Amino acid sequence: MAWVYLLLAGVFEIGWPLGFKLSQQAEYRISGIVGAIISMALSGVLLWMAQREIPIGTAYAVWTGIGTIGTVALGIVLFAEPADALRLACIGLIVSGIVGLKLVTP
Repeated sequence: MAWVYLLLAGVFEIGWPLGFKLSQQAEYRISGIVGAIISMALSGVLLWMAQREIPIGTAYAVWTGIGTIGTVALGIVLFAEPADALRLACIGLIVSGIVGLKLVTP
């Protein structure tokens, strides 16, 4: 169950930068900030729950990795950010690091 908590924490980790980005637009100012705050809180609580069983270094690396990958992907899809080969290769390295940590963590 700890890995489920960690996966959900990573998903909510994506929510706060997305909320801040959306809050740059006047029509989403308040809802973006509120969404960011709620995402931060949920992400933090779920990370805390995951760390009951998963070592802190592994949990933190996976949590931030999921947040990074998701935020970059949303930036590419929603905000037309660059998706060049080198950028995607770097994201691939993050994915391989997350998979590696999962494989070596009991």
